[in-house]
Amino acid sequence: MTAARSGPAFSVHDIPFSTHGSWFDISPVVAEKTYAEDLHLVSHQNGMHAVLRLVPLDPATGDRAETRVETTPGLLSWIGADGRVDLSYASPDTVRLRGSGLSMGVVAAAPTLTPFSGTYFFRDPAADAHVFTSYETGRRYRVTVLSGTATATGAQSLGGCLRGLTLAAEASGPWEIAIEELDTARPPYASPAAFDAITDSERRSFAEFVDRVAPWRSSATPAAELAAYVVWSATVRPTGLVTRPAVLMSKHWMDKVWSWDHCFNALALAPGCPDLARDQFALPFDHQDDTGALPDSVTHSEVLYNFVKPPIHGWTSGLLRRRLPTPPGPAELAETYGRLERWTGFWLTARRAPGAELPHYQHGNDSGWDNATTFDPARVVETADLAAFLVLQLHELATLATALDKPDEASRWTRIAEQTQAALLDRLWDTDRFVARAVDTGDTWSSAGLLDLMPVVLGEHLPADISSTLADHIKAHLTPYGLATELPTSPHYLADGYWRGPIWAPATVLIEDGLRRAGHERLADDISARFRALCEAHGFAENFDALTGTGLRDRAYTWTASSYLLLAEAHARREGR
Repeated sequence: MTAARSGPAFSVHDIPFSTHGSWFDISPVVAEKTYAEDLHLVSHQNGMHAVLRLVPLDPATGDRAETRVETTPGLLSWIGADGRVDLSYASPDTVRLRGSGLSMGVVAAAPTLTPFSGTYFFRDPAADAHVFTSYETGRRYRVTVLSGTATATGAQSLGGCLRGLTLAAEASGPWEIAIEELDTARPPYASPAAFDAITDSERRSFAEFVDRVAPWRSSATPAAELAAYVVWSATVRPTGLVTRPAVLMSKHWMDKVWSWDHCFNALALAPGCPDLARDQFALPFDHQDDTGALPDSVTHSEVLYNFVKPPIHGWTSGLLRRRLPTPPGPAELAETYGRLERWTGFWLTARRAPGAELPHYQHGNDSGWDNATTFDPARVVETADLAAFLVLQLHELATLATALDKPDEASRWTRIAEQTQAALLDRLWDTDRFVARAVDTGDTWSSAGLLDLMPVVLGEHLPADISSTLADHIKAHLTPYGLATELPTSPHYLADGYWRGPIWAPATVLIEDGLRRAGHERLADDISARFRALCEAHGFAENFDALTGTGLRDRAYTWTASSYLLLAEAHARREGR
């Protein structure tokens, strides 16, 4: 039994093995920053839950076999001295496993079954299959033996015990099973497709996705295929509260769609997968509340409104329109206009104190920069980044109103944009830097954080002297790997301090774009090059140590992968490739 490699190899400890559309993955990561000895089937329905433990076994002794795990798009393999087990997705809710020379244990990850938690295990006589039913996911996991033998342990048992199957071959042939994630019931599993045909189909599906998303890739963009895999494999089909095909931030523990992260995925997908890109941009707006606010996050079984995220959606909308292969028609423009109008109205009403000209955040979480040092003196604050994003969103509303033949509304949005920018410069620009202002006291302060420099995103709208001053300050944040979110010389700098030091993809993309539009192209080129090199060397982590480049936190983050794709594509086009 052989299995040829296709596509980029990767470590399953960093990037979960999955497929486009699936709500589960195969990974040793079973909870936040928690790595198990064995690979698990981990579902993201009703949260992140390790459901089944997959253990390669020595068929002679029944003990765990020593194996190495190899993964490429479409195929995961456990390889030992005397055999191997291969796993591939037959569909988004079904994996096939085939083994030769090794047995395999498929065991409930939860050791104890209570009336409200754990996994019940039994044989289903109607389907001639074994079923694990999980309280945590609310789903069933059906194992059908296609060849070989299965020995069950703990069937119909309650309380604490080992529950599962041991798969073995008959004589010298291979064994093979299918594992399905299902709701209640479906006809017995039957598929005429051979295992190798399934693997080939998966590889072709991924290859077609890469060709659409990164047709510009070359040896100068060596991480493009792996970045595409991170995005492709983290995409789930519409289920529960996820109303559209959605790119989760990760199929590790960051398994949600946050209402600014989604923008970077939409932009990266736009040229090659325009419908999927539109879905990414629109998904949080499907849950826009009566005040116009977007939710903080959306996932399978919950929508959270306790915080919001910054209004970068006007900036995103303008870029998205230009990146789509076919310009949006009047109906799409009108829908976007209405959604952005309500979202902007939230910031101009619910988030402006009486008589205030500028909106405010209520917590660092609202900014997306949860614990940035800008928020150390107070949390309910007017900040320059928020005002800048809102100015761009107001300009986008003016552009959309013009396209929709609403000249009076276009004039009104332009006037509010100019008033908001004037207030930003009047209230928050202090000599050579922006400050934050406490809404309750009026106190102002500056920080050594990169957040204070984010108004550079205004690009061509900024006075030249201010954009040049911001560019000089931004240079001070550059390490060999990219933009530190806190100056490394700051007493508040922390190597793994979330927004108090590490390098983040969204800040990089936003600042690079603003600098380029303001005419600081050489600095923008430098920032792009450092971030691309960082991803090529250290992968697509949630964030990175600014002084070593080491990937931190969740190691398979889609907005990081999408940001690499955006910057790599732009660089390739500037180079004429």
